[in-house]
Formats: sequence, C-alpha cells, structure tokens
Amino acid sequence: MTDFSDRQGPALSRRGLIGAGLGAAVLTAAGAGTAQARVPSGGNGAGSAGRRAVAFLAAAMDAYPEQGPVRLAQSYTDQAGLFSTAFTYDNGLAILALLAARTPDAHARAIALGDALLYAQAHDPAHDDGRLRQAYNVGPYTFYDGTPQPDGFVRADGTANVGTQFGFTGTAVGDMAWAGIALATLAGRTGKRRFRDGAVRIGEWIERNGRTDDEPLGGYKFGVDGAGAKLPFTSTEHNTDLVGLFGRLARLTGDRVWRERRAHARAFVERMWEADGGFFYTGTNDGVTVNRSPIPEDTQTWTYLALDARSRALSLDWAARHLAVTDHAGRPNSTVPAGQSYEGVTFSSASLLADEDRPIADGQPKPDRNGVWFEGTAHLALCLRDRHGRGDAARARRLLDSIERAQDRLGDGQTLGGRALPARSGVVSATSPIDTGFGFGYYPYRHLGATAWYVMAAERFNPLSA
Repeated sequence: MTDFSDRQGPALSRRGLIGAGLGAAVLTAAGAGTAQARVPSGGNGAGSAGRRAVAFLAAAMDAYPEQGPVRLAQSYTDQAGLFSTAFTYDNGLAILALLAARTPDAHARAIALGDALLYAQAHDPAHDDGRLRQAYNVGPYTFYDGTPQPDGFVRADGTANVGTQFGFTGTAVGDMAWAGIALATLAGRTGKRRFRDGAVRIGEWIERNGRTDDEPLGGYKFGVDGAGAKLPFTSTEHNTDLVGLFGRLARLTGDRVWRERRAHARAFVERMWEADGGFFYTGTNDGVTVNRSPIPEDTQTWTYLALDARSRALSLDWAARHLAVTDHAGRPNSTVPAGQSYEGVTFSSASLLADEDRPIADGQPKPDRNGVWFEGTAHLALCLRDRHGRGDAARARRLLDSIERAQDRLGDGQTLGGRALPARSGVVSATSPIDTGFGFGYYPYRHLGATAWYVMAAERFNPLSA
C-alpha cells in the first residue's frame, strides 16, 4: 500500500490516485463516439448489472483501437487525470473477472489481456527477468507539462510502454502476484503452457527479489523501486496474495517448492493476526516491529479468501463493524447527488479519522470520512457470500445492491480514450473522495479494479483460492 514512484512531483499508488498536484489538472474529455464493446450475454449470477460491468471492462480494453490488438485495459476513466494508464494489478483483476463471467467473448478478452501481460514481461525496455512494472501506457496523450506521449502499449521499437511520466516504473510483489494469479488461472482454464510459464516466471522473480529469511517476521518484501532498489517494508496484503499465487503454482506444476514458499508467506500473514481484536495488522516497515495503525480493509477480507481458515473469519466481522460507512449528500465533502445514499466500507481505520477540513493532498479535494470504497465493499460482499453465516447473505445483498445502484447513477458522462462508455457501465472507485491513511486517496471515477471485484463478488468467484 506504499507508493514507490521514482518521479519527483505527483505520486500515485499501485491502485489509487495519491493526488499531490493532480487535482488542478483533472481532465474533462469530450465524448467522441461510443467504445465498440460487445456486451456479453451474462454469467451465472450477475444479471443485467453484471453484463454492464463486463461491458465496461471491454470498453477499457477497446479505448484505443488504432493501437493494434496487443493491449491492456485503461484503469480509470479519463476524468481521473491519469490519461491512458493501465495498472498491472487492475489488469490482473480484469482477467479474473472476465473468466468469472464465463461467456465466449469474455473468455477471449481474458486471453487477450493475458497475452498482453506476457508481452510486457517479454518486451520490457530494460529487463529480461520476468518482472512486470507498476503500470503501462496504452494510448497516446500529452502530459501536463506539454510533453507528448505518442505511443500505445507497444512502442515503435517493440518494447512495452512503461508509465514513466507518472513514475510507474517500480515492481511490487502484490502487483506481480495478482498478474501471476491471473495467468495461472488462464493456464488452468485454457491448458496453454505459455500462461503457466509466465506465472512461474513471476513466482521466481518474487522469490529472488522478495524473500526474507533473516528477519523475525519473515515473509516477502514489497518489491523494488524504479531504480531497482529493494524496498524494506513487508505487507500483509502482498503476502496474502502470495498465498494465493504460490498455491495455484503448486497445483499447476506439481512442484513442492511452491508449497514451501506458500507456507513462508502464510507464516508472515499469521504473525499479523491480532487475536484480541479479531483482525489482521497491515505489516511491518523493518521486519521486526508490527505496524499497528492504520488497519486496512483488504487485510481482513483477502486473508479470508486465501487462508481457508474459519478461525480467522472474525476479520470479516471486524471489517463489517469497524469500517462500515454510509455516504449521502448531507455529509461534509460528499459528492453524492442529493437524494442518493450508499452503504459499504471505507479503506482503513484512518479513513474514518481523516481531517475533513484539509485536502487529501495538494491540489486535491477534502475527504469525506463516510466515502464508500467500492472495491473493498465488493471484497466484503464476496466473503460474506462464501461464509454464509447468520445474516451474511442479507448483508452481502445490501452491499451488492449499493454497488449496483452506484453503477447506475455515479460517474455519468465519464469517458475512456475520449469515447463515451456503454450506458450505466463501470463502478466508481469511491462515492466521494477518501483519504486512505496511506498517503493516497480514492475518488469517484469509474474504475477497472472496482468493477472487476464487483463482477467476482456477483459471480461468487474467489480469485485467491488455491
């Protein structure tokens, strides 16, 4: 959850806008025709809202048709000010959501995105070691300082177009893990060895660059920055991702080494468990001392999905109780239209304590303590549907209803690559500006990652199960 951009100036996390300086330059792109995205006929459980969500994933892939068939999907709508940025994490989620949709068109799109990740892995401009970068550019634009970025995902020299203008040049273990999970899942669905080999290369890169054996808390470190320097902190979230990835690789390859690596990652996650409170801490900065604040939502839900440990399911109740929010127009700094209300969870315990009188960062709006984080709301809905304890089904349905209403009503008029979206498609990352407590914010822009998590929740698809 820590940014590792190597660029001076505006910095962004792997999943969200950190926001320093970007607010004044937020774009308002005019619609220029509708993205030519075929709307799939629907999966097993998502219904009309799910079909519209999948249509958004398709539109994000098709935002720059003139750039050729090898492409990743743009992560946020143009109005977020990130231009054509395609985060690796978001694209891993998009593959998984498309596979969850179980339609021929979605399946073909998942394969196309998987092949694009393999292309990035094989055509990095500086490395040939299996890494993927934090993000890539997938279409041309002119940066805030007037500098043109003329290429699509595949540059004129054949290299993958790394997101250098925003400093998205580092490699995070969590991003790599989600790309690896997506490729491993593709390998299982298609039987294609190339996807298995790509996932194995990701796992081996993580083992070489992330493993820690000489610190009390162990686990796998965060990754490397754009200059290749290893980062010292260790994330519960990332190690949870690795439990899922290494478990899948163990099953795919039959090699017992992946079971040992999975156990190493899991041991770190278990050390972050707070038995008295029934939740997981976020990780450590030095390998010795546990960070006790802030407490994020995803370490409560992803651990449930990955560990298959009912004894840790109390983390879901902690998230549902301690991170619950309801956003409406009467809230300070809310951007929800009058007469609308949304429930869900926020990003972390710090989000609930954000100073509503101060901007999240220079040039950004002030936060709404009750802003709903829809990605996390979908995590929780999926977990509750899986646990199916007393009251879980009803609570999950309320959360899904909230996401579906947001898809209908929030983010109207937003575009991808200057093209209008299919009607009422795509879930905004947040109802109102949210201060995560980790140095970045989430904002009400339609988002590939939030939409993908909604599809997986609607289809009861657990991406972290081995």
